[in-house]
Amino acid sequence: MDEDGMKEDGMKEEEEEEDGGEAMMDDQNHNNWGAGVYGRYLLEERLLPPAAGPPRPAGPEHNGGGLRGCEPAGTAGRAGAAGAIAAINISASTSKFLMNVITIEDYKSTYWPKLDSAIDQLLTQSPGDYIPISYEQIYSCVYKCVCQQHSEQMYSDLIKKITNHLERVSKELQASPPDLYIERFNIALGQYMGALQSIVPLFIYMNKFYIETKLNRDLKDDLIKLFTEHVAEKHIYNLMPLLLEAQSTPFQITPSTMANIVKGLYTLRPEWVQMAPALFSKFIPNVLPPAVESELQEYAAQDQKLQRELIQNGFARGDQSRKRPGEELYSGSSACASSRGYR
Repeated sequence: MDEDGMKEDGMKEEEEEEDGGEAMMDDQNHNNWGAGVYGRYLLEERLLPPAAGPPRPAGPEHNGGGLRGCEPAGTAGRAGAAGAIAAINISASTSKFLMNVITIEDYKSTYWPKLDSAIDQLLTQSPGDYIPISYEQIYSCVYKCVCQQHSEQMYSDLIKKITNHLERVSKELQASPPDLYIERFNIALGQYMGALQSIVPLFIYMNKFYIETKLNRDLKDDLIKLFTEHVAEKHIYNLMPLLLEAQSTPFQITPSTMANIVKGLYTLRPEWVQMAPALFSKFIPNVLPPAVESELQEYAAQDQKLQRELIQNGFARGDQSRKRPGEELYSGSSACASSRGYR
């Protein structure tokens, strides 16, 4: 073999070594993503201290793939077990965290008590109250429990916790006197719906990776159903007559309270409209069927009855011969505006 041939063979061997080295590096990067991206993802979620993780290389996780929630990372590729282990570049603290499995005893003694306390505060808070809880800590706690396969237990504990709370609320309503019954029901309904605005987002991981995927339901719908079953259904037949009585007695309760309760009942169970169609129609658009000509006389009779009831309660129609209804109000407002220089 001449000198030129030997040079060409040498160059081919160098090219093959370089190609093999690049393939090895690519494969190691691929394996490093599969085994180490979970640790880096925890760093992004601020579940580990910044010093715990390695620098983030430009790997496949930045090419539109990424890690989806709590799903396990991919397995090793073509490289052997020794190459995969050598490619895992995570620090000792990260490795310790990944090895720290949350047992069911850990969940019951450490994690659920934190969630239990936070739920208590959210369910009993009044509008505008400051709740001294760390939402980030609770969110992180839920996330870890989901990743450690405690979703089923956590969901069961959450439902039991809220059910017990609603049963206490129902007993308190049963002991309320009639003159306070409507107002207290309105407070209980508003307080619970306000609490759901915080509770549902805190359990978003459990909702996404357990309730939606395995139960084919939604957490918010489940929690609203709890209030319907344990509070509203038990009180609807006592509440509705009081609402109808309050409707016929002006200013017995505030219009906002009446609107909140009626809209809330419609949200809980739309078929309750049939119990008092006229009442619901005042606050819910298009709940009644369209008017027909044959019922116009009945509508007129209802209006006349309402006018008589208003007169009996002290709302006189006044002298209609001198001014139209409301004319004094508008003329008075105009005079007041003119006196202030408005035109």
